[in-house]
This record gives sequence, structure tokens and C-alpha cells, in this order.
Amino acid sequence: MDLVPALEEPLDQPLKSVLGPATAKVMAEHLGLHTVGDLLHHYPRRYEERGQLTHLADLPMDEHATVVAMVADARLHTFASAKAPRGKGQRLEVTITDGSGRVQLVFFGNGVHKPHKELLPGTRAMFAGKVSVFNRRLQLAHPAYELLRGDPEGPEGPEGPESIDGGGDGVGGGGLGGAEGLDATAGAVETWAGALIPIYPATAKLESWKIGKALQTVLPAARDAIDPLPESLRAGRGLLPLPEALLKIHRPRTKADIADARARLKWDEAFVLQVALARRRHADALLPAVPREPTPDGLLTAFDARLPFTLTDGQLKVSREIFADLATAHPMHRLLQGEVGSGKTMVALRAMLAVVDAGGQAAMLAPTEVLAQQHHRSITEMMGELAEGGMLGGAERATKVVLLTGSMGAAARRQALLDLVTGEAGIVIGTHALIEDKVQFHDLGLVVVDEQHRFGVEQRDALRGKGRQPPHLLVMTATPIPRTVAMTVFGDLETSVLDQLPAGRSPIASHVVPAADKPHFLARAWERVREEVAGGHQAYVVCPRIGDEDDDPKGRAKKKAAPEGDGDKRPPLAVLEVADQLAKGPLHGLTVEVLHGRMAPDDKDAVMRRFAAGDTDVLVATTVIEVGVNVPNATAMVIMDADRFGVSQLHQLRGRVGRGSAPGLCLLVTEMPEASPARARLTSVAATLDGFELSRIDLEQRREGDVLGQAQSGARTSLRMLTVIEDEEIIAQAREEATALVTTDPDLTSLPGLRTALDALLDEEREQYLEKG
Repeated sequence: MDLVPALEEPLDQPLKSVLGPATAKVMAEHLGLHTVGDLLHHYPRRYEERGQLTHLADLPMDEHATVVAMVADARLHTFASAKAPRGKGQRLEVTITDGSGRVQLVFFGNGVHKPHKELLPGTRAMFAGKVSVFNRRLQLAHPAYELLRGDPEGPEGPEGPESIDGGGDGVGGGGLGGAEGLDATAGAVETWAGALIPIYPATAKLESWKIGKALQTVLPAARDAIDPLPESLRAGRGLLPLPEALLKIHRPRTKADIADARARLKWDEAFVLQVALARRRHADALLPAVPREPTPDGLLTAFDARLPFTLTDGQLKVSREIFADLATAHPMHRLLQGEVGSGKTMVALRAMLAVVDAGGQAAMLAPTEVLAQQHHRSITEMMGELAEGGMLGGAERATKVVLLTGSMGAAARRQALLDLVTGEAGIVIGTHALIEDKVQFHDLGLVVVDEQHRFGVEQRDALRGKGRQPPHLLVMTATPIPRTVAMTVFGDLETSVLDQLPAGRSPIASHVVPAADKPHFLARAWERVREEVAGGHQAYVVCPRIGDEDDDPKGRAKKKAAPEGDGDKRPPLAVLEVADQLAKGPLHGLTVEVLHGRMAPDDKDAVMRRFAAGDTDVLVATTVIEVGVNVPNATAMVIMDADRFGVSQLHQLRGRVGRGSAPGLCLLVTEMPEASPARARLTSVAATLDGFELSRIDLEQRREGDVLGQAQSGARTSLRMLTVIEDEEIIAQAREEATALVTTDPDLTSLPGLRTALDALLDEEREQYLEKG
């Protein structure tokens, strides 16, 4: 196969040999670009048209932005300062506009001379810098800029670049100067002649136009790009060849060029990724697993007979899907997606009972001790004498249900481990303690992971590795985090959906409480809590922090560093402080208790028992109550600093109320201003109870995360062009094509180009991640 390396060579060339070491270092450190191929796949974020200016009104705060705008005004001020006591200090203030808004540019000291000569009223240019606010006005301090000369339709012909490194401190970082092997003006006319200016994802050290110039240098190598798509697929779907797509994405002449290139490059990402997933599914199907079919008139039948209610149609349908998977001779890998309170635990318990009926054991992995204890309590209560195997009074077909957590006493722990290794315990519910080496099973047949996003792949894999053969796997979640949604759309998990709430569940009203803008709204929130308690109900108050951080130096330093009254910098509200203030103030006279993760396990359990029994009016807690806690009499929840929680967390927390016959109320308290993205996120959560809709909002805001890696949201993404929400159709089509290809040629012997693309996508870490699932 010596042809492949020869074809790869131009795109594998290190950037330092093409652009020079300084620029290559900035690209590697700040953009993760190391080779010519990496740079060719660094696509423009958007395009600017010569005659169409950007929307300055939409600039993101505290982010590095590139804009095209016109100079409206420029003023040079002199002033006295410590460095220039005789009034010789200079500050240049330039106002730029695009019709939608105005932004001020500021240059100081030696950095004013060049922009003072060049940035005259009426001049159009590209500007790049970090967006900040000064005196309530948007500002770019010492931005880099690139003048856009002439009128493409006028007599002067194409626009060309004037300034390569805008004046001011730290602007020319990583410059592409002569010694770097890139002439500053080489190819400039060609670069800027087109009607569309590519705007690249950039950094403070390397502006968009410098990336554009670097691309001008490496673009000829695009003709050597190996095409990963089979010729029949490309021709059948009318897609451009890869070299042409790369040329058109970086140097489009028309908007149609961009559309054609994007369509082709999206297919590359979708198809290569789908082939990786299809190969994994193919390998999974070859793994042996013990089929687990429930015996007639066994434990499951006895359990169903004692239920005091009827299962919903959704629960029955999902159970049938799971039972069908459990009966196969290869491992189930299924996601159970259900709204908060839709009865996922009931479905999971019936699956576990089916496995016990078939002679195996089932393990449920919970993210916190509070939740593990809650699950253990509710499951043993639901099963009654069926959970008392080997005990006096236990039913004939009973099994043992054991709890295993890190804080258990030595004797109880020893007994639990013994029950697991002998097979006496058919069901175990536990935390990370289940993963430890000492834990041995007699015959592990099913692993249920609750709140799947709380566990790393290694943790799930360690538990699955405790079976003699790979056990079946069921993961449950109420609101998928973005990576989970992405994997689901990509078809890596078989999905079961519970979208029907059991009878007797009540609606939850959600409202945003803008505490800074309207303090009387917060006062009203505490009145509402008192009203709920007066009506015989209970309430939660959730805070992001515990408040005992003063015990350690880090906590003290953090607190000291945050000046009071600074809304952005004050520490998050804390359980211990808020509970004290409420008990002495607006909730005086009510029984207020606290619950957080650093309490002793026995104390946590005692607090939860008192709250569940109705002895406590208000529970002030951290997110330790986020999942699984079930107190039907709790009807109100106030979430303090709600903007500090993610969409998924807020949805989970809200699901703790409205679990009985009385309606629920969730109040999202925030000090963030109305126009901020955080407020928009809270408004979205308040507007819908639909977990699917919220996961899409979350995905749009956070991106997919690295679909093949361990990053859980968008900081590391292997998707450059494809977006999961917009491109579901392409992803579905690519899955069909990939599945058909892998079925006929699992080793891809006929497609060396595709194998090369897979190798580039799947480094060793991602390969292992994919294998573990």
C-alpha cells in the first residue's frame, strides 16, 4: 500500500516548513493546526461582502471579534500622565459604524501614529480585537486592522490590503513577515479581489486576514487532497471533488461556490464519522453476550402483579424494546431518554428483574450517595417481599437487593460484597464504589447507568468489564447533554423514548425572577414559598455553592478577590449563608434545613428522611438533590444564581417538584441583565417543560463536544462544518451509506483514501474511546 503515503505527503507537511516557525507555533498552540492539511480544513466562519457591512450591534462581549466597518470619526487627544507629565500623552479615539451600531477604537502611546494617518473618516477596513465596554460604550482597544482600498466595481479595480499589522501593543503576534517565508503582500491582490472576504476563526495572536494569507500559500496543496468518499457515492449525490471543494470554501467567487463546497465538506465529516461508528456497531454485533429472557411466572410476573397502578403505554412499549435486545446474543447498547418523572426507574427495574429471572445479576450505577440510597429505598419498597431473598418472610421467588457505597461500614460492605460474588444478590445499587477492583459478581448480565452524563466512559467500561462476557448496557437520562444528543443523532445508540407522564403528575409553572432589576420580585418569591408551606406543602431552595470554603485558603482567597457589589465577580450564593439569612429573615418561623455533598452520609440520609416525612418545611441544598430525589409533597423550588447552572441541570432540578397531585412552581432567580445570553437561556428553560426541546437549545448554545472524544461540550469538537441540529438529514443519509459499505467491506480494503481519513479522525485516544463506548 505504498501509494497512500506518497499521496499524503503534501498535506502532511508541517506548517513550520511552509510558513516559518513563529507563525506555525502560534497556529499550533492557539488553533491546534500543525500540518498543511490541518490549515486547509480550518474553514471560514463566515464571509463578508464588500458592499455589506457587519452588524456591530451583535458583537459578543469579551470575545475576540473581526468586523468590517467604516470610520465615522477620528480624534487625537493629548493628556498628562505619570509617563508624560507635560501633556505629551496621546490617545486616538476612532468611531466606526456599519449602520446597525457604533464601536469605539482606542489607541495609546506610540501606537497612535500609524492609525492616525490611515484611519480617516470614510475609510473602510477590517478590524480585529477583544470586545469590551468602557463608559457604557462598546470598545476595541488597540485592534489590529486591514484597510480595504478601492471599489471593486469602480475604476480603481480590486481592493488590496494596506496595513499588515495594525498599530498598538501586541498586535502583530506571530506575524507573517519576510523571514517567515511569506511576503506580506504576496498574492494580496488575488486574495482580496473576490467579492467575498473569508472571516476565519482567529485568536488575539493571529488575525483572520493573516490566516487568509497563510492559506493563500498552502492552497496549491489542495489538489493533492485524497478523497475519502467512494466515487459512486460522490457522483450519485452530485458532490464536488474534494480539491475543488477546498478551493471554493477558501476562495469563493460566488455564494453558490460556498454552498457547493459546504455541502461537500459536510458529507466528508458525516460519512467518515458514520463509517467509524458503523465499524464499531459491526464489531459489537460480533461480540458474544448471554441472552437474558425472563422466565414465565418468574420474578417479573410477580412484581407486575403487585403494582398498585397500571404501567403507561410508553413504559410497556419501551420495556418490549429492551426485552427484545436482552434476548439477543450480542450486547444491548441502549439509551433510555425520558422526561423527568416519566417512570424511567420503573422501566429499568423491570429490565433488571428480567435479567435476574434469566439467572443473571443487574447493577445500577448512580452518581451520588443520596441518589443511590433513594433508589435502593424506593426499589425495595416497590418490590416488598420480592426483595427479601434468603430472609425470613421473603417470597419464594425473591432475590436480594443490596446497596454499595463508599461510606458504608466495614461489616455491611463485607456482607454486600459476599452477596454479589455468591450470586445471593440479584440486584445491586451503588455509586463509584461498584467499580472498585474488590467488587466481583457471580454473573453480571445488565448494567444500568443513571444520569449517564455524570460518568466517564472509563467508569462505565470498568463496570461492564466485571461480567464473564460483555453485559448488556442501559443508560438513562432525562435531558441529554449535547454530546449525548450528538451521538444519538449519529445513530451510535439505539434509543428508547418515554414521553408520556404517569397519571397523577402535575404541571410545573416556571418563571425567571430578575433580582437586580426588580428586587420586589424576589421578595414575592419568598412570599410564595410561605404560601406553599401554609398550604401544607414544602419547598427547595438551591444554591451553587456550599459556603464552608472559608475553612480552606483557596476558598478564602477566592472570596477576598471578589469585591462586593461587583455582580460579575461576587462568589456564587452559598447554602449555609442563604439558609441562615432565610431562617432569620423572609422565612422566619419555618423549619429550614441544609443538605450538601460534604455532610456525613448518615447526616444526609437523616435530613432527607425528615424532609420526605414532612418534618422540614424548606430544604436549602446544592445540586445534590438534582436527580432521583422523590418527595411528592414538595411543590416549590427557588434556584438562586440560576444563570450559573446549565440547561440540563435546571431541567433536572425543576423535576424535583410537581411530583404529586399539587401543581409545581419553579422560580429561577438571577442578577444577569435582560439582554445577556444567560438570561436568554433561563427564559428558554422557563418557556418549556420539554426535555427534548431543551437539549436542542443546549446543543445550539454549546455545540456537540468532541463526538469521538471525552470533551462533553463544544470546546473540542471534531466537527468543523457539520452541525448536528441543522444537518440531521445528511447524518441519516450518511449512516445508511456507511452501514451498507461496512457490511460489504468492513476492513475498507477497496478504499485507501477513506482509511487515511479514518486514521486522521481516530487518534489512539479516540479509537479506545469508541471501542469502550
